[in-house]
Amino acid sequence: MANDYTPEFQKLFLELMLHDHGLFSRIQNIYNPLNFDKSLREAADFMGEYAMEYNGLPSAQVLEAATGTKFQDVENYDDTHAEWFLDEFEQFTRKEELSRAVLKSADMIEEGDFDPVEKLITDAVRISLTRDMGTDYFHDPKARLLALRDNNGQLSTGWKGLDRKLYGGFNKGELNVFAGGSGSGKSLFLQNLACNWIEAGLNGVYVTLELSEKLSSMRIDSMLAGIASNQVFKNLDDVAMKIAIKGKKCGDLRVKYLPAQSTVNDIRAFLRELHIQTGKQIDFLLVDYLDLIMPVSIKVSPSDVFIKDKYVSEELRNLANDLQILFVTASQLNRSAVEEVDFDHSMIAGGISKINTADNVFGIFTSRSMREHGRYQLQLMKTRSSSGVGQKVDLSFDIDTLRIVDTNDDDDVQSGPPSSAIMDKIKNRQASVDTATGEIIEKIPKAEAQSKQIQNLINGLK
Repeated sequence: MANDYTPEFQKLFLELMLHDHGLFSRIQNIYNPLNFDKSLREAADFMGEYAMEYNGLPSAQVLEAATGTKFQDVENYDDTHAEWFLDEFEQFTRKEELSRAVLKSADMIEEGDFDPVEKLITDAVRISLTRDMGTDYFHDPKARLLALRDNNGQLSTGWKGLDRKLYGGFNKGELNVFAGGSGSGKSLFLQNLACNWIEAGLNGVYVTLELSEKLSSMRIDSMLAGIASNQVFKNLDDVAMKIAIKGKKCGDLRVKYLPAQSTVNDIRAFLRELHIQTGKQIDFLLVDYLDLIMPVSIKVSPSDVFIKDKYVSEELRNLANDLQILFVTASQLNRSAVEEVDFDHSMIAGGISKINTADNVFGIFTSRSMREHGRYQLQLMKTRSSSGVGQKVDLSFDIDTLRIVDTNDDDDVQSGPPSSAIMDKIKNRQASVDTATGEIIEKIPKAEAQSKQIQNLINGLK
């Protein structure tokens, strides 16, 4: 492997490509004329533009005429030259891109712009040729399906009704979003997922950008101990004992507060330090919540929500995929969702950018009346790996312990309030939801009311 790619060495790269045009096709995804020495950059640039316009490479004579640089023919060329070239050119490109990234990072650090540095360096290090030839579909279908089942990491959410709609649960590396209005229970759902997964023996981290570590932990205390949240301090010894017993049977959970407008790099740095100090790998990450995170890759105003959330969603999904963990976050629904019973994509705060990136999006439907009666409903707004879009899952809610569990109903698709009959009335504008109480208010359709007024007027004239 060459340590110093001299201009003569780089010229040989160009000569090999001129001799075997197929080599250029194989390295085109990482080809960058800026990586070549200044004496060769004009020729490298001409080759790239020629290939773009004519779908091929120029001859050595054409290149010499255009740039004044003379190239020699390659003698005794065979397949070993091609393999050598691919290995060396990949290494050369990575070295040059990384060198340029380091210089650019130094300028950023000088200006105090730290966040994009890690991504810039990481992108350069990851530069590589496309050698993965994909999946041979007809070769050993059984092994392919078993690998999907075993390696994709699908794990139960802890709610069987939801698992059925997702064909088993969540997959590692996916971006899962629970969306709800203010006070709808977004944090409660994430905290309940934490309980479900540590009770299943998984290790995880709950990152809160809103509630304090202590308050978030106390809520989880109530859920795991089965003691009402307003009774926790009155039963400290009992709660402490139950949590200690649970701790011997459950996976590990770390609750971490990060300030609003933190970035994915802040989360990544914490996870790396946690692994260094504990030596433990995490299985899941819960971030409460997406809307409070700022992007790493670009500078954007917090008020430019569509662009901000687009980049944040992509960065969070990349984080989950890099670490191969279960990942769930939450997001806000906008005001248009307040009086609606069925949610759609237009109701997501900041626009559809985060929905486009997410693998699964669940709308949290509830009202004061539903919560008092111990009910929540999840609406599947998007599912990438199942046909569950538009379906609904009802869940039971313990208002004292804050625990969310499956209902006892056999059919959890439309069970519980609001019933399908009431839903139909609302859709037909014959009823609405009182936002203060959560009750269903029936209305007389306008046309029917006018008809009755006319009839009464006629009767009065008789």
